[in-house]
Amino acid sequence: QLQLVESGGGLVQPGGSLRLSCAASGFTLDYFAVGWFRQAPGKEREGVSCIRSSGGSTNYADSVKGRFTISRDNAKTTVYLQMNALKPEDTAVYYCAARSYGCQSDSRLWDYWGQGTQVTVSS
Repeated sequence: QLQLVESGGGLVQPGGSLRLSCAASGFTLDYFAVGWFRQAPGKEREGVSCIRSSGGSTNYADSVKGRFTISRDNAKTTVYLQMNALKPEDTAVYYCAARSYGCQSDSRLWDYWGQGTQVTVSS
């Protein structure tokens, strides 16, 4: 069974940092694009960042560029989202997702999802 499990969320003050992890179970992420999405209360799910399977190129939402960094481990079983200079508007449930054919901003086009991890940025 293919599963994704997120971890690393929590409560952090504005300006702080967190690192989220997305671990694959039952498969490796070699041939999958992996994306991070987030959903705040009352808002639609939005794409945050994505890393492609081939070449490992990345992209970011404008709202997180320069602050967030997505990366893979060498074993290709975990994808990370390093979040720096966090703002209150980054508060949301963060989800990772995987799909076989490259990055897509439309969350409906992703095949596998984790259960989500809460990130709260507040003083």
